[in-house]
Amino acid sequence: MFKGWFQKKPQATVNGTYHHGNEHLIEIRNIVKTYQTAAGPFIALKGVNLQIDRGELMAIIGKSGSGKSTLMNMITGIDRPTSGEVLIGDTAVHTLDESRMAVWRGRNIGIVFQFFQLLPALSLIENVMLPMELCGMYAPSQRRSRALALLDQVGMADHVHKLPSAISGGQQQRVAIARALANDPPIIMADEPTGNLDSKTAAAIFALFARLASEGKTIVMVTHDSDFAQSVDRSAIVADGEIVNEYVARALAALNIDQLGWVAGRLQTHQYAPGALIVQEGEEADCFYIITRGQVEIFLTHPDDGKLVVNRLGRGQYFGEIGLMQGGLRTATARAAQSTSVELVTLDRESFLSVLAESAAAKAEIAEMARERVKRRSGPEVQVMQAEPAPPLEQE
Repeated sequence: MFKGWFQKKPQATVNGTYHHGNEHLIEIRNIVKTYQTAAGPFIALKGVNLQIDRGELMAIIGKSGSGKSTLMNMITGIDRPTSGEVLIGDTAVHTLDESRMAVWRGRNIGIVFQFFQLLPALSLIENVMLPMELCGMYAPSQRRSRALALLDQVGMADHVHKLPSAISGGQQQRVAIARALANDPPIIMADEPTGNLDSKTAAAIFALFARLASEGKTIVMVTHDSDFAQSVDRSAIVADGEIVNEYVARALAALNIDQLGWVAGRLQTHQYAPGALIVQEGEEADCFYIITRGQVEIFLTHPDDGKLVVNRLGRGQYFGEIGLMQGGLRTATARAAQSTSVELVTLDRESFLSVLAESAAAKAEIAEMARERVKRRSGPEVQVMQAEPAPPLEQE
């Protein structure tokens, strides 16, 4: 619709990286944010790392006080990290002074606020034109026609001369989205964009964001609503100033935000070389394992055939639940695949059983997976998965 109006956007170089070595459009590297309060230092973000690619529709989810809005402020440059790096395209955002920050933000980030923040004395079209005027974007003769086209894109073309007070909350949010698009920024940040809307209007706003992402915009929504996690491309869950590993959130999707935060604080990270033994069949079951990098092969011992591969698991998948739920020994052997190293996070037996006691949904989901795996291990597909004799298992 707006062909010819768009500006040149940051592009990765030939080797796939931007000027500062970042491979993703947005890279947050080891961000710490500390505020000084009357009660002493308060750490709002604790070594956060996050990567977001061009065209993604992503949700940053967390309850009030979790640090999600602080993280948003790091990305938009509204606030600055105590330490760490914020790299967006070719710009090291954390290094910009106030004047350069304002110019950069106006051209690269569109912000949609929870309470719309339309200027009450300006008409809707004037609200949308304002960012273009402030940033000196587009010729004056183009601004009105561009604003009209943006309002038409969000379904508000019939209301362009009204004041914000004359339209509904959902309509104001649509106008706020049009305003955020005014300078054609590559990134749209939306802070609780549906928090004050009814469910039908919220669904319409979400559909609009999804369409914009499909057209190449990078959309990051900050919300406390975990329902969005089922609809976005990816979600990052923030709890107590830290991001819950996305593969943990995928593996334990039935848990709510508070439960995931509790789990995240009890996880231990482990690294395994290619081919290394992780657990041995017949050992005591003491941990629940979630794969965060690489691939894990699951073996069973068969009297006639030696060790057979019965499953191959990747990121966001888990194992070890059968022995824990049965309260006994490991029922299979697991090792890192020969082709790649593996990173796992583990939850000890007591914490795992506490999670199941706390969440009936998680217990039912994991129990069903355990039943399917037990059934699969006794079926004919066990033989199909073993293409050749398994090599010897290496110790870690």
